[in-house]
This record gives sequence, C-alpha cells and structure tokens, in this order.
Amino acid sequence: MELLRAVAHALAAAGSMTWEITWALILGFFLSSAVQAVVRKSEVTRLMPDGSPKSLAIATGLGAASSSCSYAAVALARSLFRKGANFTAAMAFEIASTNLVIEMGIILALLMGWQFTLAEFVGGPLMIVFVAVLFRLFVRGRLLNAARGQAERGVAGSMEGHAAMDMSIPAEGSLWRRLRSPGAFTAVSHIFVMEWAAVIRDIVLGLLIAGAFMAWVPESSLRVFFFAGHPLAAAVWGPLVGPALAVISFVCSIGNIPLAAVLWNGGISFGGVVSFIFADLIIIPILLIYRKYYGTAMAFRLFGLFYVTMAAAGYATELIFQPLGLVPSEHAARITEPGIHWNYTTWLNIVFLLLSAALLVRFVRSGGLPMLTMMGGSPDTTPDRAEHDQPAQTVRGAGPAAEQHSAHHDHSPVRPGS
Repeated sequence: MELLRAVAHALAAAGSMTWEITWALILGFFLSSAVQAVVRKSEVTRLMPDGSPKSLAIATGLGAASSSCSYAAVALARSLFRKGANFTAAMAFEIASTNLVIEMGIILALLMGWQFTLAEFVGGPLMIVFVAVLFRLFVRGRLLNAARGQAERGVAGSMEGHAAMDMSIPAEGSLWRRLRSPGAFTAVSHIFVMEWAAVIRDIVLGLLIAGAFMAWVPESSLRVFFFAGHPLAAAVWGPLVGPALAVISFVCSIGNIPLAAVLWNGGISFGGVVSFIFADLIIIPILLIYRKYYGTAMAFRLFGLFYVTMAAAGYATELIFQPLGLVPSEHAARITEPGIHWNYTTWLNIVFLLLSAALLVRFVRSGGLPMLTMMGGSPDTTPDRAEHDQPAQTVRGAGPAAEQHSAHHDHSPVRPGS
C-alpha cells in the first residue's frame, strides 16, 4: 500500500507538471514548424561551408529556428556534414537546434523564471564559441578525416529518416507569402506531428523522472549533495556535476527541463542548472550514436570537449549573471499546482490542444501516417535511398497545393499505390 501511494504521488506530480507546460510545448513546436516550413535543408548546408565566425553564426541561427529533439538534431548534423557542411558548423547547428529553441525558453520561464530563459540564450552562444575554439585545437587532421569516412558509410540511426526529410514549401515569394500559401498548413501539420513523434518519448520520460525525484528524493538530501549551504562550494560544484547528472538521466531535449526545476529546488547552483540543461547532447544513448556515426575516437573526443564546454558555459553564465543581480535568490521553481483550476493555464491548454487536433487531422487526411515509418531509419529508408531512389509522391487529401508541396520534398515516404 505504501508503494502504491508513493507511485501515485510521483504520477500526480508528473501529471501536474504536464498540465502546466502543455500549451507552451504546443506553441513552441507550432512556431518551429512554421519556420521549418519555409526553410529548406539544402539551403542550410550551403550556408555552412567552413568554421568561420560567419558560418557558425548562421549555423546557430538556423539551428535555433529548426528546433529538434536531441536524437533528430544529432542525425541531422551528420546529414549536413555528409552533404558538405563544415563539421564544427554542423555541431553548432546541433547544439542550437536543441538548446536555443523557443519552446525550451517558454517552459524555463514558466517553471523556473525568466532569468533561466535569459541564461539559455546567453549560455548557448557561449558554449558554441567554446566549442569552436576547442574544435580548432583538438578536432582536425587525421581524426576529422576518419570521422568523415565513418559518416559516409551510410549507417542509419533511429532518427535518420526524420532528419533527412525536407517538408518545406517551395521557396517562392516572401516568407509571409509562403506561410499564407495553400500548401503551408499541410507542411506545418506534417512537421508539427513529426517533431512531436520524435520528442514525445523524452518529454514523457523527463516528466516521470522529475515526478519521481520530487516525490521520493528529499530536498534535504539534494541540498547536502549540492552544498546548498556553502555558496562558493555550490558554485564550483554545480557546473561540474550538472552534465554528469544529465549523462546518467538518459533524458534529453525539452524533457530535462522539469528535472532541472527539481534540481534547482534541491539546491544546485544557477550555473549547475545551465550546464545540466545543455548536457542533453552527451547522454549515454547519444554517445553511442556518435560512435556509430563518427567512430570511437571522435565519440570520445566529442564527449570530452562537450563536457568541458557545457561546464564552462555554466560557469561563465553564472559569473555574468551574479554581478548583475540576475541569479534568483530563492530556489523556488514553480513545478506543480495541485489539481486543475479555471485559470489562464487551463484556457491556454484548451486553445492549443484544439490547434493540435486541427494539425493532427490535417496530417492524417493529407497522407502523413506513412511518413512515420521513416522515423525508424530502416535500411530501406536511409537518407541516401530516400534522396536518390524514391520519386516525390502526392500528399493525399490535400488538393493541388499539397501536391505541389510534395513535389518539392527532397523525398517522401509515400510510395506509389500506397
């Protein structure tokens, strides 16, 4: 009976957090989908030819606009690298695609405060600068050539199909005109649903882990572990241990924000929260993907350099924010609110759940369900085959505009007669 009460407590906490952030997630993914609908991935590769500050700045901006779950971002970075993008620029795109995205910023503001949202958009670019410097020193020559050779072998990962898809609409006219075109709603619906399919596992896992942490781990124990009563020790320890906690949590992308809120309430330092959030790209499953994509030597190098830059970004952000009075004095993240009340959260959830329903209906009616098979990255749906072997097909049920949209895909998983 005691065990059942403990499980119920954890599930209730996870459910409350889910209700608090639902509308923000939907809004973030909708805005991201709209951006991706007007930006083609082939153009992204062309704009990232080298490791110059200009290419890195473009990679960062495009990555932030093309928000993805961590697995999809890693697969997309490899795809860009194979198509000719500079390796450092591809990694900058990968970092920005998971850590500089609007939905993460909204949820950070809701759960933890606007200071953490600001920290995301200050610390993220700093991390990319640190990565660029360290890659120039430690990622070059034989190591880089070996990584490129491994990347060219065509090994398909679990998110390769999703990463290789280009569902943008034809690049004709202004961005506003393209978004108002008849095929835009279909394109946005496809990107929206595919992004949710890619990230839902991480979000659910993160909420469950955060709920369990909040219900089962006493805050007093966390405060001891994080040296909460010793400001200097906490500031030194937090950014060092933050990435390590992320590595073993197996939670990435937006899914680690609820857990970050629990850790903040438990006493981890401001910089520790920043480094923990940025460490979604070195969790164990992704490290194994790096090994498969780029080889063992590069996987170890990426782990070490990313760990250092994530910790450094945490330290730097706290050093910048502390003198400016931007570090919250109270460790009081707003994680849950018991029950459901008729407040702004409920009304916003209703509005955005209706928007989600409309996008989902459009996705299904326009033949989107077969596209989900691409998410598995099976040998028959690797990017190479998809790009070179499959003709573009019509997106069913969407009318002439959707047919035009489909014809401009890099590939489509819908085969003739399906």
